Amino acid sequence: MALNMIRQLEYWQNTAERNMTTASYLLRGRRYDACLFFCHLAIEKLLKGLVVAHTKDFAPYLHNLPRLGELAGLVLRAKQAQQLKEITAFNIAGRYDNEKYAFYKKCTAAYTKRQYAICQQIYLWLKREYQKKS
Repeated sequence: MALNMIRQLEYWQNTAERNMTTASYLLRGRRYDACLFFCHLAIEKLLKGLVVAHTKDFAPYLHNLPRLGELAGLVLRAKQAQQLKEITAFNIAGRYDNEKYAFYKKCTAAYTKRQYAICQQIYLWLKREYQKKS
C-alpha cells in the first residue's frame, strides 16, 4: 500500500479515536447533544478510512453513514443500516442552528446514553473491520 494511503488510514483512525474520546468526555459532562455529534464524527471517520482501504482512493465528501458503509464494501444488516441512518441525523442536528435547539431538547440523559451505547457498539465493530482491511 502506498505511503499516502497508509497516512490516510492512520489519519482517519487516529481522528476517529480522538472524536470518540471527546464524545465520552461530553457524555460525562452532560453535554448530550455535542456528545452525539462527536459520536457521528467518530463513526464517519472510521467509515471513511474503510472506504479508502476498500477503494484505494480518497474518501468522498459525504456525511451519510449508510452510504459510506456501502462505499466501504460493508454488508450492513437492516438494523445496522437503520442505526447508521439515525446517527447520520446527529451530524445535521448538531451543526445547523435551525436544527440545534430541537436536537438539544431531544437529547435527554436517557436518550443520549442509549444512543451512545449504540454508537459504541458500531464504533467497536468498525474498528474490528478496520483492522481486517488496513
